[in-house]
Amino acid sequence: MSAEIICVGTELLLGDIINTNVQFLAKELASLGIPHYYQTVVGDNPTRLREVITIASKRASILLFTGGLGPTPDDLTTETLAQCFNRPLMEKAEIIEDIKEKFQARGRQMSDNNRKQALIPRGATILPNPTGTAPGIIWEPVPNLTIMTFPGVPSEMKRMWAETAVPHLKSQGWGKEIIFSRMLRFRGIGESSLAAKVNQFFDLTNPTVAPYASLGEVRLRISAKTASETEANAIIEPVAQEIIKIAGEDYFGQDDDTLANVVGALLRHKQQTVSVAESCTGGGLGAMFTEIAGSSDYFWGGVIAYDNRVKMSLLDVSETALDHHGAVSDIVAQQMALGIKKRLGTDWGVSITGIAGPSGGTDIKPVGLVYIGIADPDGNVESVECTFGDRSRDIIRYLSSCTALDQLRRKLSRCY
Repeated sequence: MSAEIICVGTELLLGDIINTNVQFLAKELASLGIPHYYQTVVGDNPTRLREVITIASKRASILLFTGGLGPTPDDLTTETLAQCFNRPLMEKAEIIEDIKEKFQARGRQMSDNNRKQALIPRGATILPNPTGTAPGIIWEPVPNLTIMTFPGVPSEMKRMWAETAVPHLKSQGWGKEIIFSRMLRFRGIGESSLAAKVNQFFDLTNPTVAPYASLGEVRLRISAKTASETEANAIIEPVAQEIIKIAGEDYFGQDDDTLANVVGALLRHKQQTVSVAESCTGGGLGAMFTEIAGSSDYFWGGVIAYDNRVKMSLLDVSETALDHHGAVSDIVAQQMALGIKKRLGTDWGVSITGIAGPSGGTDIKPVGLVYIGIADPDGNVESVECTFGDRSRDIIRYLSSCTALDQLRRKLSRCY
């Protein structure tokens, strides 16, 4: 017994609209303990939609449709479903009355094409839409198959799901178990390297462990299917702790943790402050700090020092270092970190200098070369050389800021 999510709309295939509905429904299915193995997006084409319905009805017992319920000719979900299961469409007077009332409340008159939204397959039940004009259906056209349709408008779909769909599914016995997940987050290690370290956990069945890679970060999802979140946590916790112990410093947080809020928590706990000096990132690192509410407790500010004259006048970078080593060098990164720490009077100073491209690189100093400097409360300073490769300018800037945060996190953790 599993569910499949089918999203209908050519605009989704073209990328004109971000498909947030599928993410919402996937999480909701997990909260009800309903497994689902397939998600399908299909355009407004009746032939292809019939093919999708035929395939999905053979491999899932619950089909959830979003989109294609409007009044226009390309809204084909309901009539295609009726055709697939050889059922006539019946006009429901109560739907027409509901649509008329909603138009009148907005000072408008219902158009004739809205009558299309009052047609549902014979034997289906109306899934009410409290806010929009497109109701859905709950239908069991054949044994062991439940179909639910929702409009594509996220706010309408979410309310219909909560008020009608969830109670219906629970009345059918779903929701007695949940699928609860915890996401462990890692930085400074590749997906394959982390997988090799924790490979023994991938054979578990409850909980299960699966890796995910994203830009500059690796995640491990630990999922358990139990009767309650408390029971799930009891199963997940020992596995999570073993993985965290194996990963060491590469683990930085879980679920909604970010490098910025983890670093902020460490600074706040130690009652210490930080300032930043940025060249190639142009304020990106400072923006990550200030995205966190209350960051003024520990983040005092920064200097964006693109021009060498700014590095010298505001950050005390020596002209000799710039002449002999260049702005993109370990010694300049160190002097920038010490300079901003002294200039703003903070406990920590963090600097970034590099070549973000797309031009400016050489054979000796290619695009993607970045130096990160960190000055600690005792006045010690170190720099780290990073090579991010010939990537886009935005990605190099983002990875540089993340790496600077991660280097600071590691130093703060060791000083705990």
